[in-house]
Amino acid sequence: MPGPWAEDFREEADHYTTKIGGLPDWPVPNIIEPELLKCRVCGEMLGLVAQIYAPISMPKSNIDDRVLYIFGCSMPKCGSNAKCWRALRVQKCIGENPLLESSKHLIPVQEVHPINASHDSGDIGDEIYNALDFGDLVRELSEASLLASQSRKPKDSLHAEPYKRTIQSKSMLNDINSGMPVVPCFYVYPQEENTFRDISGAVFANFATCSLKGDDSVDAHNEEEAWEGETYEYDKSLGADRTYLKFKKRMDTTPEQCFRYAYGGRPLLGRYEVAKPDNCDLCGSPRHYEMQLMPPLLFFLHEAADGLSTSVPEWSWMTLMVYTCSSSCCPSSCREQAGSCCWGVTEEAILIQDD
Repeated sequence: MPGPWAEDFREEADHYTTKIGGLPDWPVPNIIEPELLKCRVCGEMLGLVAQIYAPISMPKSNIDDRVLYIFGCSMPKCGSNAKCWRALRVQKCIGENPLLESSKHLIPVQEVHPINASHDSGDIGDEIYNALDFGDLVRELSEASLLASQSRKPKDSLHAEPYKRTIQSKSMLNDINSGMPVVPCFYVYPQEENTFRDISGAVFANFATCSLKGDDSVDAHNEEEAWEGETYEYDKSLGADRTYLKFKKRMDTTPEQCFRYAYGGRPLLGRYEVAKPDNCDLCGSPRHYEMQLMPPLLFFLHEAADGLSTSVPEWSWMTLMVYTCSSSCCPSSCREQAGSCCWGVTEEAILIQDD
């Protein structure tokens, strides 16, 4: 379902928020090197295009605090160059689980007398009760419970720790975002995509539908007519090969699709030829597909800025794909902090297919 509309393109949220445009909501201050927010071609500061909260489940652990930030350059002639775009993966990197570490001291294994498996009287017996000091046990369990509650992601991070969001931390976050160009900000909601017999690919793919401020006041017929005009020009500019026809047919079924998300899935290609992303710079693992921005996003950005002083860059790509480390690894500076956690920032790969 749609979230609340952005009353201000610069309004603050938190890093659990998925949105288009606005300013990035960093989890902690001083997390980003300034150079990561600059265009590698012209050197200008990049603007946030998409912020996507993307928790994942790994074979050995779950990464709940994980966000993708996609930035683009608003300068002329920079928009279609992949070097003018950056995808940053920001996640909380955990060393050894502190809860497991503390639980090692709850009940020393050698002090517990095992119960005979053949014993079926229902009476546990005196062995285990004699082996435990209940005062110590209650104290240790209380400490473990506290650690567990602190390790969970808050349901509403805007209100979870109000007293820890100090004036200093807010000013530091503002310093990171100062000077950053801002595109129209609105929120998205996920929806499963239906499948079709004549379209190959995954059975289901998640996508997000854009919701614009003031959308309720726009006549549905006018919206459809406006988008049909956009589709017509979009169709004329490309060759009607088989891959593109599949791309166009999928887009026609979901004409408001802003981005697609399928961790480890397959991208929806506009052209058959696609480059292979480099392996992860940190751990060497292959990168795999995670998400892509779609053409309606550009249409909605221009529609949201219509009549406002906010300018929207003249981006004209057909799709922009983000490939991330298949191991979702952390920087070495985080891995070296055993028994603790920190926030890690990793730049991932972007591939662009132009019109």
